[in-house]
Amino acid sequence: MRSLKPFVAAIAAMLSVSAAPSQSSDAANPTCPTTPDWSANRTMILTPVDRGGARVLLAEGAIDSGLPQRLQAALEGDPDISEIWFRSPGGDALAGNEAGRMIRSNYPGLITRIPAGWACFSACNFVFMGGQLRIVEPGGLFIVHMFTHTGNRDAIRQEVAAGTESTIALIGDIEQSSAQLATEDNDFLIRMGVSRDLLTEVMYATRAVGNRETRRCLTQEEAQRYNVSNVIG
Repeated sequence: MRSLKPFVAAIAAMLSVSAAPSQSSDAANPTCPTTPDWSANRTMILTPVDRGGARVLLAEGAIDSGLPQRLQAALEGDPDISEIWFRSPGGDALAGNEAGRMIRSNYPGLITRIPAGWACFSACNFVFMGGQLRIVEPGGLFIVHMFTHTGNRDAIRQEVAAGTESTIALIGDIEQSSAQLATEDNDFLIRMGVSRDLLTEVMYATRAVGNRETRRCLTQEEAQRYNVSNVIG
């Protein structure tokens, strides 16, 4: 277990990131830019670098099933790493949860950060929330997935056409998977010290059929209110 790193290094690292350029908003997801900078890497690449006097691990790209093991190996191999900076479109949800739990249990003093101009979406949220000290810089995007299982209209139409029993079975599956996912997410947020209101007020707040919004970018005020960001960056 590594010790808590000095905040001086964290502040210096913050100053090394340039301000994010302004982007036009997405019509379908009005709280978010049209093209978030969450990296096009198909598998998350982990790169240790020195930034502003701090040893930083850049985590860029999609989260795959092997990330928890690669991430732990990277942290074990470079004990001077004090922060992880995230830029990711998400990916494997189970791997994201596992990586987040690993960070919290094995490296409680590690800082997780979303730098200005970078975006962390969906499964990336849960890796990021593994940090005991979390920073979303002004211009950094913590983007949550809006869970609306009934938004898959094609699947529902197919089941309706197949008959009443099939439709009832589909609805039952949706309700069961939704409840299970909500329970797992709720447990994770509690363990990480993030407000459960993030689920009820944002992530699971839009379930109506026909809602088209799939992403929600938290404002700085929301990130702090829900305790997603617990260090002012």
